[in-house]
Amino acid sequence: MAIRGVHSSVTEIRRKVFTEVARLAYEGGDYAHRIEELPYKIAPGEHSSYRNSIFLERAIVGERLRLAIGLPLRPVEQNEPLSEGIVESAIAEKYYDPPLVNVIKFACNACPEKSVHITEMCQNCLDHPCREVCPRHAISEDIETGKSKIDQKLCVKCGRCVNVCPYHAIVRIERPCAAACGMNAISSDKDGHATIDYDKCVSCGQCLVSCPFGAISDKGQIFQVVHALKQEGEIYAAVAPAFVGQFGPEMTPEKMRAAFQQLGFTDISEVAVGADLCTLEEAHDFIDKVPKKQPFLATSCCPAWSVMAKKEFPQFAPYISMALTPMVLTARRLKKIHPNCKVVFVGPCAAKKLEASRRTIRSDVDFVLTFEEVMGMFEARGVDLVAALPDSDLDDATAAGRGFAVSGGVAKAVVDVIHKIDPNREVKVQASQGLRECRQMMRLAKAGKYNGYLLEGMACPGGCVAGAGTLQPVAKSTALVKKYTSDADKKNALESPYGDMADKLD
Repeated sequence: MAIRGVHSSVTEIRRKVFTEVARLAYEGGDYAHRIEELPYKIAPGEHSSYRNSIFLERAIVGERLRLAIGLPLRPVEQNEPLSEGIVESAIAEKYYDPPLVNVIKFACNACPEKSVHITEMCQNCLDHPCREVCPRHAISEDIETGKSKIDQKLCVKCGRCVNVCPYHAIVRIERPCAAACGMNAISSDKDGHATIDYDKCVSCGQCLVSCPFGAISDKGQIFQVVHALKQEGEIYAAVAPAFVGQFGPEMTPEKMRAAFQQLGFTDISEVAVGADLCTLEEAHDFIDKVPKKQPFLATSCCPAWSVMAKKEFPQFAPYISMALTPMVLTARRLKKIHPNCKVVFVGPCAAKKLEASRRTIRSDVDFVLTFEEVMGMFEARGVDLVAALPDSDLDDATAAGRGFAVSGGVAKAVVDVIHKIDPNREVKVQASQGLRECRQMMRLAKAGKYNGYLLEGMACPGGCVAGAGTLQPVAKSTALVKKYTSDADKKNALESPYGDMADKLD
């Protein structure tokens, strides 16, 4: 699982890239000339800090800059200028061009694929359980040392030897990005570099935060959002429930409005309000359909989980809730109140970028930014997040909607509504986190093990608080979101003052 909240060289470079792209857009000028200078600003001097060459460092920074602007990677052999295409991207209406998640090949370490190795810590014990449990007899005694050795041609990487070694002397090595990918979408090209099978990829983003070399990155819209903020018109930030604490301990929910207004936003709105509306619709769907019309109902708010389930289990696509996601419901509510406004979803998720680029969603959600990208905007704009920003209350969202950010929160919200409507109704729940666990849940559903159930799927282990665009440790985020949830005056989604809008937003 990828680590969040640890400030490393990779996160430092990412932050600098996002900050400089935001500053470039805010300050304007000759973009083509200025972007060519940015790799020298981010990687200054004559000596490299992280790679074996300062020129390689700058080349990688250059590709990261392009992706952060939403531009494609440059073909290495064509020697295109860094600024290629930037003028065309300096418009507020620019959408993502596929693919969303990209591997910068010359930044990739060409890590080995999954393999099992016996280390020098082997004690040549009399019991040698590693040899006894190997199903392919791939482990034998090294005549020279007396220690165990593995015949890699016979090894099937099952890991049984790893689990039984009393000295923990056997290790299983796997490319980190591939280990994090729940879709088995990452393999090696002819040069050993990571490559993504986009037919399998659902853009969850776990690979990009798991690569220790920072070789994988998704495209961004910071550049386009800042251009929209500089134009006339209303721009609203729809902030996902996982936002609590993401911008530091001083940035309390009450200070969020003032901070975003310093970036140029007209106002902000909690996506937890849309989560309340989503809860109501899914609760009514479950009551109406399960088990009379269908065997189970699966939640739909996580786009990566939803795409995976529909792609790998197409026969169950009708059983995945048709409710609009909280992001879309929040955006539609804002545009109903402010007809000519633009909406920027701010959240933890890379997959939301892909969701918002769908033709059916584009008119609702204009842009998507991650918390990490917004932090770059705060730094570029010079917003002091520790300063005494004025407090103001956010939307009147319930605890149910705010709880969507953590694993199990969506199912709990839906069940609580069902029990309010029908106290005697039994609702069985299975909540899975991480795409591998979600896939297993669907396999069991296919076998009839979850008939009558409400199934919750979250692509990221831990829920939205573990999304690729988050800034703090998952455990800390979970605790802060739960506290913010418990502080809500209204607990059940049925208490939402916006409940009567649900039918009007479909």
